[in-house]
Amino acid sequence: MIPGSAIAAEVLVWNSPEPWFGGFSAIDVADDGTGFVALSDRAVLVRGRILRDADGRIAEIVTESHERLRDAEGKPLRGQMADSEGLAIGPDGQVFISFEGRARVRVEGRDGAPPRVLPRDPAFDGLSRNGSLEALALAPDGAVLVVPEDIPWGGDFPVWRLGGDGSWSEAFAIPRDGPFLPVGADVGPDGAFYLLERAFTGLGFLSRVRVFGLGGSGGATVFDSRAGDYDNLEGISVRAKDGGIVLTMISDDNFRFFQRTEIVEVRLPDRAD
Repeated sequence: MIPGSAIAAEVLVWNSPEPWFGGFSAIDVADDGTGFVALSDRAVLVRGRILRDADGRIAEIVTESHERLRDAEGKPLRGQMADSEGLAIGPDGQVFISFEGRARVRVEGRDGAPPRVLPRDPAFDGLSRNGSLEALALAPDGAVLVVPEDIPWGGDFPVWRLGGDGSWSEAFAIPRDGPFLPVGADVGPDGAFYLLERAFTGLGFLSRVRVFGLGGSGGATVFDSRAGDYDNLEGISVRAKDGGIVLTMISDDNFRFFQRTEIVEVRLPDRAD
């Protein structure tokens, strides 16, 4: 079941004077629309709450905690090892993170345990440092899905799936369409794969969301923007509300004073066959 076009959108600018704040590349919002986890591309994981008004619109963002990602020895990630891009949270609360730089996916440890790096595929070594594992999602069966931001060899974008035997395979491919590149993904409560894509023009950023079945079918565009409507949207979280689908997206301000951290929420109409 694929939603139709967006029927509403709202934007809140999230500000903080803290030096770690900014560069957000991913977000995961709880099913009730309040709790959230956000990830910066400088290896900082932020947890907080979304306060809403009586109509359910975002009124305020409250930061509850932040933590720097660390390696197995407890040292803060630095350099190319710290370019964290994709985020997914399992039903048991496990946190999965994908990285550019050194392309990899890891599962964060709990109660002081070190992180666990998942098996890598040889194909990851052929990706560019600034165009590798940008988008991350979990399939309904718990399988890890990753999409590179770009591929040096051209063609469509592979959606790689990590199997139970520890090997990667191509689950399906995302058709390349115009200047857009994948930057965020989530599997919605309807079992569909939602892909956030971005392009840049001299007038600003373009964003869109396409929806695919987990076998690669579909590809309908359910959200798109004009240049400059929003900042650099990179992260997406998908949840159900009142029979429809809500997309919550977050922008990466690149730690530049002239950009903004925006939370953009889009409500899609009731799903139809």
